[in-house]
Amino acid sequence: MTPDEISALNRWLAPRMTGFRAIERASRFSGGQSNPTYRLETSGGPLVLRRKPPGALLKSAHAVEREFRVQEALEDSAVPVAPVHLLCEDEAVIGTPFYVMAEIQGRIFDDPRLPDLTAAQRNGIVGEMNRVLAAIHDVDIGTVGLDDFGPEGNYFARQLCRWTGQYRATETEPLREMDQLIAWLDAHLPADDGQRCLVHGDYRLDNLIFDAATTTCRAVLDWELSTIGHPYADLAGVIMQWAMPPGREGRGLAGVDRAAFGLWADRQFIESYCARRKLPPIRNFGFYLAFSFFRMAAILQGVKKRALDGNAADPERALGLGRHIPDFARRGLSAAGGTT
Repeated sequence: MTPDEISALNRWLAPRMTGFRAIERASRFSGGQSNPTYRLETSGGPLVLRRKPPGALLKSAHAVEREFRVQEALEDSAVPVAPVHLLCEDEAVIGTPFYVMAEIQGRIFDDPRLPDLTAAQRNGIVGEMNRVLAAIHDVDIGTVGLDDFGPEGNYFARQLCRWTGQYRATETEPLREMDQLIAWLDAHLPADDGQRCLVHGDYRLDNLIFDAATTTCRAVLDWELSTIGHPYADLAGVIMQWAMPPGREGRGLAGVDRAAFGLWADRQFIESYCARRKLPPIRNFGFYLAFSFFRMAAILQGVKKRALDGNAADPERALGLGRHIPDFARRGLSAAGGTT
């Protein structure tokens, strides 16, 4: 963030934020391919700023406005979130819309193997991840004012349409497996079962902040893709992530002896989730898993396109992630083959 942007922020925030102290320094958090995030240091304590990236963006992408709204709505709910302060939709201030929120102290784990923890701690972290996911889906959207946060109707039908459109708009080369996966999903859309709740859209371990000394989750981050939809999309997203290879890019658990590490099996996570929410066993889970692989492939295609266009947050890493798009498409087809 440039000195001019910091000065502009100070001028904009000072008359609007109670007890505001001038920003002295701003440093960007590393990682992430979506909305650039900064730590704002002030004499009154740190703040966090999330902004849209510069350049031409796809319609509805990088929706910091939605992030702000959902975190504000959840502040007094059972879902832990960082309290938000102010939203600025005026691009003239620093060039893109942004919002400011409190900084939550704690730990973020970017490796689901949790190598630095004990088996008991790993078990507790995954159990807390399960509890918080159920809490998100149990939010009374009418009570918190989010009943209009997403349209009515078949969530997976509209999501398939949306992400197919996003994928086509950013497609850089033909990919037969992706075309096949899109066709399969379209032909196997489940009937609308009436489940309608808040969904996070990108629920995974590294979007959670945990207490520094316990396994308690202190905040759920990155609500950019949140909407009103079907809970199985979030649930399948967790299982999809765990199916990926371990390491910085895959961030998965493929090949890991989970029992030895104190980590949960897929079935345990799904069954515990259903028990928490008093749901029957999930039929045709393969569809939801295939959809999760498809959507992630579409998201990564957008990341790759931004890198090629020169406006990615981390161009080198973005291109590296883009190389995994065919793998996600193939894994989606494999999950589709396992549908029962």
